[in-house]
Amino acid sequence: MIVGVPKEIKSDEYRVAMLPVGVEELTRAGHQVLVQQDAGKGSGITDENYRQNGATIVASASEVFSAADLVVKVKEPMPDEWPLIRRGQTVFTYFHFAASLDLTKAMLGSGATAIAYETIGDGRRNLPLLTPMSEVAGRMSIQEGAKYLERPQLGRGILLGGVTGVEPATVVVLGGGVVGANAAKVAAGLGANVYILDINLDRLRYLDDIMPPNVTTLFSDRHTINDSVMRADLVVGAVLIPGARAPRLVTADHVKRMLPGAVIVDVAIDQGGCVETSKPTTHGKPTYVVDDVVHYCVTNMPGAVGRTSTYALCNVTLPYVLQIAKGWRVAAKDPNVAMGVNISEGSVTNKAVAETFNMPYRELSL
Repeated sequence: MIVGVPKEIKSDEYRVAMLPVGVEELTRAGHQVLVQQDAGKGSGITDENYRQNGATIVASASEVFSAADLVVKVKEPMPDEWPLIRRGQTVFTYFHFAASLDLTKAMLGSGATAIAYETIGDGRRNLPLLTPMSEVAGRMSIQEGAKYLERPQLGRGILLGGVTGVEPATVVVLGGGVVGANAAKVAAGLGANVYILDINLDRLRYLDDIMPPNVTTLFSDRHTINDSVMRADLVVGAVLIPGARAPRLVTADHVKRMLPGAVIVDVAIDQGGCVETSKPTTHGKPTYVVDDVVHYCVTNMPGAVGRTSTYALCNVTLPYVLQIAKGWRVAAKDPNVAMGVNISEGSVTNKAVAETFNMPYRELSL
């Protein structure tokens, strides 16, 4: 099989979908690997690194897409890439279909098979290909939130951990999954007063056991969300329903009543956002202000730390790339891989995506 790795073109995206070791493993398995020129530059990986491990370097994305049976990416295909995707091709990347009807329609129209990193399972209700980027995004959410709490950034002018005689910031984390746990851990380490909300009591018990004393766990309901958000200096949106649009937990009315200069970091923006006033932003223009509240809603947060993120991502994706390179139908006999097949040959094969857009759902046929 011909496996293609194009250069990412989303704004300020510095990750790449394959390491040189991945090229070597694929070529050892009898596959051909095409890598677009400078695809790894943002992660500190040269074309020569790829070439030495068996890759063929090509000049353009069109060369990758026209020849590859399997295209491996990091982020969802951008509009400029949509016409390059063809029937019979398999695209393996983060898609986050529930956040974009246009992308969903484009992939349906292409006739290609779309396998999404974010919905592949492991049999233990975990999402192994989402986890490393969720770790990065969770930790970055506090790093960015602390920066935008500074007054020159239009924040409240608060140091996250406070100082002697001055209370620290109040951080509210909505969601106790991988993103939320990592955000809470970093915020607590900096000395903030942290409140983490979730609807899963077993998860809250676990977090209560492992978190430091300045982290308080709260059961998430309308009243708790309302009370917590009103007194927060920093709110981190970290909720996820696999494949589906994120639930809107923070309303526009909540935002109006938040503390002036408070900051919202909506990590759930990849799935549409969990704050009503959220809209996608970029690393170039990461924030905007609504009702005196700073919103940070960058859709590819881990892309800013490309080297760390690339290695973390490729460590977990390579075994699946090797499986899918045998043919997606062969790979999807594994039910965990089958969970990743969101669109196949013109049909939506993921229930959450179909329900989000009220589209017909077709059970995956192998």
